[in-house]
This record gives sequence, C-alpha cells and structure tokens, in this order.
Amino acid sequence: MPLFEIAVLAIIQGITEFLPISSSGHLRLGSELFGLSANTLILDVAVHVGTLFAVAVYFWRDLVFMIIGLFDNARGRKHEGGRLAGYLVLATIPIIIAGFFAQDLIENHLRTLEIVGWTTIGFGILLYLADRMGMTILKLEHLTISHTLVIGIAQVLALIPGTSRAGITITAARFLGYDRTEAARFSMLMSIPAIAGAGLLIGLELIETGNSILTRDALIAAALSFLTALVAIALFLRWLRFAGFGPFVIYRLALGALILGWVYGAF
Repeated sequence: MPLFEIAVLAIIQGITEFLPISSSGHLRLGSELFGLSANTLILDVAVHVGTLFAVAVYFWRDLVFMIIGLFDNARGRKHEGGRLAGYLVLATIPIIIAGFFAQDLIENHLRTLEIVGWTTIGFGILLYLADRMGMTILKLEHLTISHTLVIGIAQVLALIPGTSRAGITITAARFLGYDRTEAARFSMLMSIPAIAGAGLLIGLELIETGNSILTRDALIAAALSFLTALVAIALFLRWLRFAGFGPFVIYRLALGALILGWVYGAF
C-alpha cells in the first residue's frame, strides 16, 4: 500500500481514537474520500494497536497500580487497583458478546456513510445533553458494578460506525455524574482490553500470511498512530481540565451535516 494511504489511516486513527468524534466513522469517511485500496482492515487494526501502545504509555502508572492490585487481591488483600482492573474486565464483557453475535450485521449493513452521518449527529447531541445535565462530582474510586455495566453496555453502541467508542462511554459516565476528566480517563482505560484483543487476532493473521510487505506497512501504520495518539491524549485531557465537550459537539454536528449533504446529493 502507498505510504500516503498508510499515513492517512494512521493519523486519522491516532487523532480520533480517544476523542469523542468516532475513529471508525473518520476511517470510513477517509476510505471513501481518498479511495484507499485493499488490506485496509489489517491496517485498520494495526493503527488500533498503535493507539493501544499510546494509551498504555500514557497511563502506565494506572496499569502498574492495577497489576499490583491484582497480586494483592490474589493474596487475599483488598486493593483499589485490583478493583479497578475488575471493573475494566466487567465493562468489556458486553461488547465482546455483542461483537460476536452482531459481526455480520455490522460488516454488511451498518458501514455506510449515511449511517455514519446520522450517528455522528445523534450521538453528538447526546454527548451535549450529558455534559450539560450530568454532575461533575464522581471520581473513579466511586465506580460501582451497576455504573460499570451501564458504561460497558453503552460501549456496545460503538460497534455502529460514527457513534464513537470514546464518545458514548464518556456520555454514559457523564450522565452518571462522573467528572469530565475521570470519564475520559475510564473511557481510555476501557480501550486497552478491547484493542488488545483485536490486535492479537490481526497479529496472528499477519504471521500466518508471511507477507513481509504487509507486515512492514502495518508496523509503519502502528508507529504513526502511536505518536499521534499520544499527543491527542495529552492535549485532550489537558483541555478537559479547563473546558467541556462543546467544540467536539459542534464538530460532530458540522461533520454529520456535511456527510449527509454529500450522501443525499445536496452538494
């Protein structure tokens, strides 16, 4: 695949994965606009792996905290890190189940620009309502099993392109009353098991193909998405310390309108 196409996929993924604007929707739009060629599925997962390393590097303290907590829990000691790790596992279960049963529906019927346009607008409005109506008093230490399940079930909607995994999980957390930065933090931590599973599957596929060119392309894509995602995470969390999700909502509404205008032949 040409380096230009790899760079487009990687930069789009790196910037949009952890922002509430839908990475899958942007990748679908980018593929349509730039006419990206075959093997985009493999590169799609490769850039997800790059973002996985980015979130792992940025939140390495949380990961160490959870690992220590799991060891303490195994020895019969209570530890908040183990509790948080358990909640991440619990939050991931719904999307694993839904993804297994709904894969054909998603691949064959939901990856259209029309759906991307409507979900971009609809879930953007929902994010706005959650940010305006939700309290900002809860932290991750206030997580409960019921709250975790609500956020995990909400994540299932991210299987629909244009929804945004980050956007819908942040929306659910904000409706529950979690602080903006805490909602974004938990959303990013939730991405680790989801992306790791997808990356493992595609890694095995790359090994089986034995295609060195494809493997090289995947590594380049992963590296580019890693760098852009690391910057995006840092800037996004810094932004949320001082402001809300308004600019992202406006962007979603404008982008969704442009997509639908294009689909319906308005311009």
